[in-house]
Amino acid sequence: MLKLSHISKTFNPGTVNEKKALTDLSLHLRQGDFVTIIGSNGAGKSTLFNAVAGSFFTDAGSIELGGRDITFQPEFKRARVIGRLFQDPMRGSAPGMTIEENLALAAGSGGWFSHMTKRDRERFRDRLALLEMGLEDRMRQPVGLLSGGQRQALTLLMATMVPPQLLLLDEHTAALDPGTAEKVLKITRQIVEENRITTMMVTHNMKQALDLGNRTLMMDSGKIVLDVSGEERAGMTVDDLLERFRAGAGKVLDNDRILLSD
Repeated sequence: MLKLSHISKTFNPGTVNEKKALTDLSLHLRQGDFVTIIGSNGAGKSTLFNAVAGSFFTDAGSIELGGRDITFQPEFKRARVIGRLFQDPMRGSAPGMTIEENLALAAGSGGWFSHMTKRDRERFRDRLALLEMGLEDRMRQPVGLLSGGQRQALTLLMATMVPPQLLLLDEHTAALDPGTAEKVLKITRQIVEENRITTMMVTHNMKQALDLGNRTLMMDSGKIVLDVSGEERAGMTVDDLLERFRAGAGKVLDNDRILLSD
């Protein structure tokens, strides 16, 4: 479904600030895979997402999505089939527009909002009710008045209003309080499973990385140093993950932000 073949990316090549962000990285995701990705700061997790989303072109290698080569496809075209959430809940929605206007844009039924029908509004209301945040009763309220958690939940809804081929979640609950983060993760799991959306999720919580999805990757220095799934993953603990990292990367994991438990 998603196929990365030997992709590499170096920033500021030939200068004192040269940084090899991705090095000969290959990865194949099947339809419906939900992959969690962990690693220290600077391991290349967000860079990998940027490469897939088209924020820049890779220096080498190829990227295929749904059997199509998108290696040199611009970001705005990839955005039609790739949904993405960022750590900052303020990104991904238009604060000066109402909740229903944001949803209309995401659903492709906006058209300056003159064509938004009663049926559209009913559909938006039903979808918002799934969040259990009361937003279905505030559809004409500007998004800028919502809390961070409400905006992130709305952005998740927007990114999946038309189910994308691929969903990228870049620490999308990291900036939320624990209770709200748990609720957003629950909604994430529900939406992904119901629509069988192929998903990649970056997290710094190693227990979360083992509990969610069906496959876990660990990155270091722009490479995938661990890829576990199936029975092997089902029986793993956080300590097992740490030990496998030490064996694969040949060093101790930088635990500055990694969470070992709930």
